[in-house]
Amino acid sequence: MSQMNWNKLISAKRFGMEEFHEERQENRSEFQRDYDRLIFSAPFRRLQNKTQVFPLPGSIFVHNRLTHSLEVSCVGRSLGNDVSKLILEKRPELKDSFIAEIGSIVSAACLAHDLGNPPFGHSGEKAISTFFSEGKGLFLKDKLSAMEWDDLTHFEGNANAFRLLTHQFEGRRKGGFAMTYSTLASIVKYPYSSSLAGKKSKFGFFISEEDTFKTIADDLGLIQVQEEPLKYVRHPLVYLVEAADDICYQMMDIEDAYKLKILTTEETKELLMSYFSDEKKDRMRETFKRVSDTNEQIAYLRSSVIGLLIRECTKVFVDHEEAILKGEYNEPLIKNISSLPANAYKHCAQVSMEKIYRSRDVLDIELAGFQIISTLLELMIEAVSTPDKAYSKLLIDRVSSQYNIKAPALYDRIQAVLDYISGMTDVFALDLYRKINGNSLPAL
Repeated sequence: MSQMNWNKLISAKRFGMEEFHEERQENRSEFQRDYDRLIFSAPFRRLQNKTQVFPLPGSIFVHNRLTHSLEVSCVGRSLGNDVSKLILEKRPELKDSFIAEIGSIVSAACLAHDLGNPPFGHSGEKAISTFFSEGKGLFLKDKLSAMEWDDLTHFEGNANAFRLLTHQFEGRRKGGFAMTYSTLASIVKYPYSSSLAGKKSKFGFFISEEDTFKTIADDLGLIQVQEEPLKYVRHPLVYLVEAADDICYQMMDIEDAYKLKILTTEETKELLMSYFSDEKKDRMRETFKRVSDTNEQIAYLRSSVIGLLIRECTKVFVDHEEAILKGEYNEPLIKNISSLPANAYKHCAQVSMEKIYRSRDVLDIELAGFQIISTLLELMIEAVSTPDKAYSKLLIDRVSSQYNIKAPALYDRIQAVLDYISGMTDVFALDLYRKINGNSLPAL
């Protein structure tokens, strides 16, 4: 039976720079360079004004996409470092490989995992896909191939992140960000084409990046499941990126809900302490006698739960390493942790769905975002579909030259519109929406 090989899976080869070799005068590894390139990039900085869950404005700080990505990156680094240490203990023959760099790779991939998400949280993704599947974009169906149509009606932020990182927007050379193959593969949570997306609308790359992903996957030795539509098994480090994200959004959304008074202090403490044994709970209560500030108590509990989940997910990964390398493991690590924290995690997810994600503030920002993105799409898609009209020319001229908005093929022009809109911050999208509707004019 075929099995992936760590020596191939961790590669410092850079996408778009395969023909170049640069002598480095620094002590950074190639994977640390990935992290730094992301930190200093414009798409990453724009995450500071993109909704994570709760509305951004207000006197109480809540997480945005940028702070979420930074925290996921920290947890991912811990997971990667712990996993690499345990793998090296099991397999000392890998000591001269890049296995010790797993923490750096996962950390960089975690930074990048939300880069492709449009403004206004997950409602932004839904607004784009439903614009084509049931909205005014339906008129395009007969003008596109079946695979192109699948890309649009299943629009996915994860696939868009892979497109952004392998595209030419930011690059000094033709490779865009010129990330390492391993970092790029580690963000592709669903390594298959949009035609396999199913009801969950999850997939890993658009048809325009299919050859790119195939090149990377084959070079790293990922196991190919089928050729048409294209499908591979995950790169093993995807499981660590996914686990870091699962850990952070669950814990930090609960803490944000506490700060916004959606959850009471006692509800929050109960949720977080449910991860631990009675003995551990007693020790925590003793700690509370020394730390009387309620916010500090919640932060202590949140930190303790994150540490526990890191240890649990590390164990699951190492225990299932062989199955992962054979492509036989296909569940999130968080689903296979031991029973007490697993039950607590499920309970937290249920409470989050009932009290947080369906709260009025969250629904209001999703409704507003849906309307804004749908309107911008309607106008921009009409413009690139009929580019010779006077109003269309005005809209097209407003788009930055970095986007291929005047491409010969209709599908490419539509993708340029999606690149443009998904790259917007919440504030920019709202401002453009107001200006296009005549509700706001530039200062004269």
